[in-house]
Amino acid sequence: MKRHERMNALLELLGERGRVDVEEAATALEVSAATMRRDMDALAEQQLLTRTRGGAVLSSVAYDLPIRYKHAHRSAEKEAVAQAAAKLVDRGDVVGLSGGTTTTAIARALATRPDFAEAGPQPHLTIVTNSLNIANELAVRPQIKIVLTGGVAHSRSFELVGPFSELVLQQISIDIAFIGANGMDPVMGATVHDEAEARVNRLMAERARRAVVVADSSKIGERCFARVGDTDVFDTFITDASAKESTRREFADRGLRVVTARPLATERVSE
Repeated sequence: MKRHERMNALLELLGERGRVDVEEAATALEVSAATMRRDMDALAEQQLLTRTRGGAVLSSVAYDLPIRYKHAHRSAEKEAVAQAAAKLVDRGDVVGLSGGTTTTAIARALATRPDFAEAGPQPHLTIVTNSLNIANELAVRPQIKIVLTGGVAHSRSFELVGPFSELVLQQISIDIAFIGANGMDPVMGATVHDEAEARVNRLMAERARRAVVVADSSKIGERCFARVGDTDVFDTFITDASAKESTRREFADRGLRVVTARPLATERVSE
């Protein structure tokens, strides 16, 4: 793992746990304690974390980590989920995308699909998003129409939230929405860290004919602060092949269609 990838992974780990010690982080990232101390010191100089005796805590100015610091973490799993999600989209669809690394991967998968990249007088796809980074990436592609919800920018997740976002979403109809989650629990359903993000994500899901929650298997079993929803808003859950069969069955038994995304293979579906 290259140094910048390792530092990204450390920030992701810190974002999930809030606090880590040197030995714990070194073991998780498979490096020496000395290397981990140097990485922590370098990130502390950038004010991205605060050093403690024997470890580090998330900086007081950091809540969730920016997309640019998270993209390398579990990238293979996120890419598999993204490719499975992109297969559910038809030409001409209006697609909702919440913020997050997995939905960013979906945006890239859609942008590179040959049938959406063909030249033509009209856009082949409409993307509705509250994510600043997704809108920024796709705005240069003339065959994709971008609708940004507006709202107040969350400084660490790059998502727009608040009444302005809700006002736009209440006026539109979406064919399929892909909603990311920080936690996915069989009982609680999809959860995120922030209540304002949860509210916008749920509204986006409710405005869609079909709502899909997307999360890699590391999020399964996690319960975060704010609930987005379960089968009351979602009909499908896409995750990666590392998810345990028994856990996938729990979601399926509660009424979710579970798609297990496998790189370079056919996805397994649990009904």
